[in-house]
Amino acid sequence: MWNIPKIWTDSECWIIGGGPSIIEQFNIPAEVVHKVHMHEVGIDAYSPYLKDIHNKHVIGVNVAFLLGSWIDVLFFGDNGFFLQNIKEIEKFHNLKVTCNPRKHNLAWHYESVKYLRRESIDGISTKKNSICWNKNSGAAAINLAAHFGVKRIILVGFDMSLDAADNQHWHKQYTNTANRKQPRKLPFERHLKGFPKIASDAKKLGIEIINASPKSAITVFEKKPIKDLL
Repeated sequence: MWNIPKIWTDSECWIIGGGPSIIEQFNIPAEVVHKVHMHEVGIDAYSPYLKDIHNKHVIGVNVAFLLGSWIDVLFFGDNGFFLQNIKEIEKFHNLKVTCNPRKHNLAWHYESVKYLRRESIDGISTKKNSICWNKNSGAAAINLAAHFGVKRIILVGFDMSLDAADNQHWHKQYTNTANRKQPRKLPFERHLKGFPKIASDAKKLGIEIINASPKSAITVFEKKPIKDLL
C-alpha cells in the first residue's frame, strides 16, 4: 500500500472527469470533436484548448490522462479500464494511482502504479493508504486530492448527465458497438450517492470544492463556469 505524500499542500487541484460539458466549457471546435469521436485523431487533439490549465495541478480520471503529459496524475479504479488501456498506461510517465481491488492484475505489469486500499464507505478517508470508493473513480479522485493536501478542488466534466446530443462522455473510448441494440444502462443514480458525504467531509477538512460544470446533476458543491475560474 502507498502512503500518500502531501505533494500539493495548501494548493489548488483540478480533476478532469468524463462528462461531455468539457467540450463547451473549453470551446473545443465541433470539427475537432468529430475527429476525436471518429478516432481519426487522438484525445490529445483537445489539449491545445485546455492550455489554460496546463500549468495547474491536474488529476486525470480514467481516459483523461490521454490529454497529454501535462496531466500530473492518472487515477483509475475500474479493472476494465486498466485492462483496455494497458499499453497507453505504460507510456504515461507521470504519477499513476489506483484503488483497483484486483491488485494482482497490476503487480505483474507495473511496479510504477501506486496502489491504495479501497474503502466501501462514502466520503473522504483520512487514512494514509486508503481511499473511499464513492461508487466511481471521479468521486474517489477527490479523496486522492485531499490526501495530497490541497485546499481547493475544481471539478471538470463531473456532469452525471447526458448532453443535448445524448453523449455520456467527451470521448468515445467506451463505445460498445456490439451492444448498440441493448438499452444503455446509465450509472448516474449510483454515482451521485457519494457526493453529499464528500461535501460534508470536505467542509470538516477545510477543503473548498467547486463544480465547473454548471449543468451538472451534482448539487452539493458551488458551481462556476471555467471562464470565471481562469
